[in-house]
Amino acid sequence: MYFDIINRKEDEIMNSNIIPYQKALIVAVDTKDDEAKFNLEIEELKDLAYACEIEVVDVVTQKRRFVDTNTYVGKGKLDEIKLAIDALDIEVVLFNDELLPSQISKLQEALDIQIFDRTYVILEIFRRRAKTKEAYLQVEIASLDYMLPRLTGLHQGLSRQRGTGGGFAHGRGAGETKLELDKRVTTNRIVALREELADLTRLRQEQRTLRKKNEEKVVSLVGYTNSGKSSTLNAILNYSTGIKKEVLEKDMLFATLETSTRRIDLKNNAHFLLTDTVGFVNKLPHHLVESFKSTLEEVKESDLIIHVVDASNPDFASQIEATNKVLTELEVNTIPVIYAFNKIDKVEGYFFAPVEYYPSITISAKSGTNIDELIKLVTNKLFSDYTYQKLLIPYKDTKDLEIIKQNSFDYEIEYSDEGSIFKGKTNNRINKLIEKYKKA
Repeated sequence: MYFDIINRKEDEIMNSNIIPYQKALIVAVDTKDDEAKFNLEIEELKDLAYACEIEVVDVVTQKRRFVDTNTYVGKGKLDEIKLAIDALDIEVVLFNDELLPSQISKLQEALDIQIFDRTYVILEIFRRRAKTKEAYLQVEIASLDYMLPRLTGLHQGLSRQRGTGGGFAHGRGAGETKLELDKRVTTNRIVALREELADLTRLRQEQRTLRKKNEEKVVSLVGYTNSGKSSTLNAILNYSTGIKKEVLEKDMLFATLETSTRRIDLKNNAHFLLTDTVGFVNKLPHHLVESFKSTLEEVKESDLIIHVVDASNPDFASQIEATNKVLTELEVNTIPVIYAFNKIDKVEGYFFAPVEYYPSITISAKSGTNIDELIKLVTNKLFSDYTYQKLLIPYKDTKDLEIIKQNSFDYEIEYSDEGSIFKGKTNNRINKLIEKYKKA
């Protein structure tokens, strides 16, 4: 089953359902001392399963210091799982952690049922959500990277006995030959996909280079999946005087995998590019982080990051930690961050943002609460190198006035007998130009 994706055409992969099962049993090993955190992790896996149209009918847990290296759970718990499978007509078992290839093989042999781990479910969600060529390539690369070491278990039912004759197999069993062929096909496919993705990455880099040349300020929205990044982008877009092309927003995990960028033009002449990035999740597969690095490179080129947090989630601190972990992998450490605690309309009572997340602001993208204050915070951060100036510009120097206006925001212009009186914040890059127009 894991190998099916390799031989499918692109449109088949994007429109098919690799997971056709309905009734599932979750199996999880609690190696933590935090029971509440463990329970939230289980609830998240239920949501991940729901996103794949899988109904979780029961959960089996085991408290252990470490997972069993052979079968994830102990032998006694394995017998309990067998009973649950028969009693509840279970069609697939979901494991809360990424399983080793050997564990998958032994679990399938012991339970005689389809086995999926947390990583595979997340990969499946990404596969279903992929809409653009770039997202499709990234997801397929991640899926193949994940499946490559697991091919051995898929061929365990084939013969590996050395034959007596010669021929193409050179005396090796059919299983060994098939395994080597599949590995070679998979590896070659990964290489081809990465080359294709590299071409798209170069195009994206050219776009970023053009933005730098035009000295465009870039703000990136990051955060845990379903924290409300797309909703926040749309809410900010409502304050833009330019084209308002909203992005998809849905109350589901990984509603979109595409990076969407919108230009925000404000009434005070400030403007910047706002980018919505793919959401993160606890135990985000390393394969996905690697494959999506080309998309996430957008974050590294940002002048400012808005870290959107679901304030209504009791475990938001862990979600922040999971997001920051991925940002650390991307080596995003020096870019200023604003924590936007979203969904305060769902919080009972008053919400206090923890002091360790500074600077921060509470918002509701849904109701529009404090979005204007978020924009003020963003512009103050983005244009912190701008200084207030009062200038007198003679009417004969209208070209200079236009240059000053293009490099300023939050300004007003009055007119006098001597010329135009400019009051506003200007970019320090044009200090030489404005020096001769300073008015005491």
